[in-house]
Amino acid sequence: MSERAPQPKTVLLRRGEVHSPADPFATAMVVERGQVAWVGSEGAADAFADGVDEIVDLDGALVAPAFTDAHVHTTSTGLALTGLDLSGAPSLAAALARVRDFAAARPQDKVLLGHGWDASRWPEGRPPRREELDEATGGRPLYLSRIDVHSAVATTALLDVTPGVRTAAGHVDGEPLTRDAHHAVRAAAFAAVTPAQRAEAQRAALAHAVSLGIGSVHECGGPEISSEDDFTDLLRLAAEESGPRVVGYWAEQDVDKARELGALGAAGDLFVDGALGSHTACLHGPYADADHTGAAFLDAAEVAAHVTACTEAGLQAGFHAIGDAAVSAVVEGIRAAAEKTGLARIRAARHRVEHAEMLTPETIAAFAELGLTASVQPAFDALWGGDEGMYAQRLGVERARTLNPFAALLRTGVPLAFGSDSPVTPLDPWGTVRAAAFHRTPGHRVSVRAAFTAHTRGGWRAVGRDDAGVLVPGAPADYAVWRTDELVVQAPDDRVARWSTDPRSGTPGLPDLTPGAGLPVCLRTVVGGRTVFVRPSE
Repeated sequence: MSERAPQPKTVLLRRGEVHSPADPFATAMVVERGQVAWVGSEGAADAFADGVDEIVDLDGALVAPAFTDAHVHTTSTGLALTGLDLSGAPSLAAALARVRDFAAARPQDKVLLGHGWDASRWPEGRPPRREELDEATGGRPLYLSRIDVHSAVATTALLDVTPGVRTAAGHVDGEPLTRDAHHAVRAAAFAAVTPAQRAEAQRAALAHAVSLGIGSVHECGGPEISSEDDFTDLLRLAAEESGPRVVGYWAEQDVDKARELGALGAAGDLFVDGALGSHTACLHGPYADADHTGAAFLDAAEVAAHVTACTEAGLQAGFHAIGDAAVSAVVEGIRAAAEKTGLARIRAARHRVEHAEMLTPETIAAFAELGLTASVQPAFDALWGGDEGMYAQRLGVERARTLNPFAALLRTGVPLAFGSDSPVTPLDPWGTVRAAAFHRTPGHRVSVRAAFTAHTRGGWRAVGRDDAGVLVPGAPADYAVWRTDELVVQAPDDRVARWSTDPRSGTPGLPDLTPGAGLPVCLRTVVGGRTVFVRPSE
């Protein structure tokens, strides 16, 4: 990525399909001073041809708003892209072989870093044991986070250089590390990453994002996730170099610290609980495969105090909440804050809840009442949903079927912002839209158009911008150009789909995302009128 250009060009794009509510049949668009200046028909485009710096012949390609990934861990994503990724390992034996090969290939690394193991998908049904990892690495320090990043396994050498880890909460000999023990060993592992390695990982992640048509990412940092230097270095790099916009959230109950670091909110992964896969999501009733209800890190009173402080400081608050008990604590706490500050101020602040997987009709209604944004990850359902998936193992089939109720959230008027939680699931925006439209529980499905909106305009609305994420005159010129097949309208209700396809409805089409169909290919990504990615050979 190169330094930002001083002034974006005036560009006419023509002979394509422009996804715009301003004109559902638009085939051309003019971009000027970093904004959309006009959208319309091919015939009218001739009038602009002489007054632009560049003409792009789309040759039938689709122009659509750039995606916003509303929940990303950028440095960890880059390290996964450039390091040891176990998410595709089909078995424990294969994972150990990859660890062995990786250690042999990186003799100079002070600490070996890897991510993505998921024992629930392996035939052995168990995570790697410490002695197996000690053997595979030749006794070197190794940190391997589980796919949900809420537990990890580590070698003896890494535990030995992590003060107090063996007496910390979450350390059980022979089991993956959770809670305080996990946070301690993660901090020790990431402290070995040099600033140069960190910058390399951040550049790799941001370059990968724009290659997928992602124009904005919401970085979810925090003291239990990364470091202050990691967070501020990322925001600085994003401001100085060409790439996606980066909006930062800092997950700490210190409003002044969040503001000092340049965060939009003291939000993101401010943990109320953990994750289902690691048995640390906080539930009202016990897990189906464990005799406890998970872990609670914040209670309703702490939530109320934080939301009140953020609201009075003019910052967004937000929380990581997955289990039904955690979501209840968030709702109870924000209601208490509303009684103190006034409901109107709470709603205007657009506080966020990340993940929000285990919802009930009552908590969904509370989200709508309190003006909360649900920052959700449809790929979680694609990966772990269904009657045979990890959710069903942890919760039983009936409770698992209630998870990620996107349709109910939309029906109730709750704003949705889609993301990946990368590296938990990969940056994959069209795959995310597909996962929401073809949810494993049919009653939770939404139309492709609604899912696309949640992954474009929804991310902008989540940061308080209602004027972006859509290609209309005056909006920021953040868009991507896609090679795709015929555009269609897909909705869970076939009657809606048939009517929307009728030209009289004026509904712009989107790519066919039927499972098994090829996903669109990104040809170009533009942020603020500046091209940040062009597909090689295009």
